[in-house]
Amino acid sequence: MRPYVALVIAAGLTLGAAAARAQDAPAGRRPGRRMEMLFKDITLTPEQRSKIDSIQGHYREQMPSFTPGSPPDSATREKIRGLFQRERDDIRAVLTPDQQKVYDRNVAEMRPRRPGGR
Repeated sequence: MRPYVALVIAAGLTLGAAAARAQDAPAGRRPGRRMEMLFKDITLTPEQRSKIDSIQGHYREQMPSFTPGSPPDSATREKIRGLFQRERDDIRAVLTPDQQKVYDRNVAEMRPRRPGGR
């Protein structure tokens, strides 16, 4: 029984630390916040959600790694920017024409919030 209690306490501390880090993250930098903003006012079907999850996994695997707290070099930034663009295009292709209109609006609303606004 004791190892179970220790495991539960360790899991609670880990989850609490993760939640605290997410709250301390700069606005718009929380994990998942980007996708949340892209799909604002869009209801996805389970099939669409599955396809989008697959697309996200594909691009997540391609993302270059860099040291947190130190900005990536310009070549890495360009690679990341290109991956995000291709990911957005692939996701958009999964949506219906009506959903694409809302998605396009959401993308346009996100641009001014990004550094550089591109």
